[in-house]
Amino acid sequence: MDGRLVLVCTEDEDATADLVIAELNRRRVPVLRLDPGRDFPTPVMLAARIGAGGTSRTESGGGWGGRLTVGERTADLSAVRALYHRRPSPYSTNSGEQAARFAAQESRRGLGGVLGALPGCLYLSHPQAIARAEYKPAQLDAATRAGLTVPATLITNDPGQAKLFCSEQPTIYKPLHAGAYEVEGEPAGIWAAPVEAGEIDGAVNRSAHLFQAQVPKVADVRAVVVGEQVFAARITAPPGVVDWRAEYQSLAYEPVACPDEMRGALVRFLAGFGLNFGAFDFAVTADGAWWFLECNPNGQWAWLEDAAGLSLTTAIADLLENGASRYD
Repeated sequence: MDGRLVLVCTEDEDATADLVIAELNRRRVPVLRLDPGRDFPTPVMLAARIGAGGTSRTESGGGWGGRLTVGERTADLSAVRALYHRRPSPYSTNSGEQAARFAAQESRRGLGGVLGALPGCLYLSHPQAIARAEYKPAQLDAATRAGLTVPATLITNDPGQAKLFCSEQPTIYKPLHAGAYEVEGEPAGIWAAPVEAGEIDGAVNRSAHLFQAQVPKVADVRAVVVGEQVFAARITAPPGVVDWRAEYQSLAYEPVACPDEMRGALVRFLAGFGLNFGAFDFAVTADGAWWFLECNPNGQWAWLEDAAGLSLTTAIADLLENGASRYD
């Protein structure tokens, strides 16, 4: 058995990562799990070396070598076959002191920088690629270039332009970033929702807003791409529901085939960002057309595996085990 291990970077409680780790364990693939933002500088210890001479050279003759120790287990940095960047905690400190903030940033750029520059490592996906792809304006541009159909979209802080756009067609508003949000101290989601011209007021000028023509959809599709494999599920929500994420308990799922031309476009989209994974959302109209809405470069998928019978855990474990990337 190949002794090179898979690093899994995620938070302590991550049921999705648990599925993949269990499958890799079943295959007897070595796995080392850590949460860099919380576990470093203790209990994680890093000793990474690069440069001519000494013991810094890897077997391939270059790149980062050395060791990463988590508790009683140690990884050879030059022999990591893959890194699964799931949902690690941010590098942060509970203290507002300047020295503590400086230390947190040094940890991020030190440990995070080394983990992002491992020789011969497959990244699912590289954290910098994920960060780039999280910007919706970049996604919409990449989607049009890849040949996907994109609804008319306006990003603005101009109330006049927003009102004009909303008067031209049925329109929805959705956030540019699905960050943490609370209502009266309770976690809440900001879902895509219809908006009319009469609702637009001066508050629009307080930040950027994304307005998009509402697609007359009859269903949605979530397409999950792992490497170059595409798994798709049709999602049917109750009538009148704009954002299916707000109605998880009332959804129906069925696996669907991804059209060949769509498959090629999705792979091209991910290649443009250097990603090995993407969770795409489409609105499907009565004529069967798929309209691109967004791509989550590190989206959730575990619930869809059971709901639609998609073999996603196997596909992800295959990719991590084989450790071969288009972006080495």
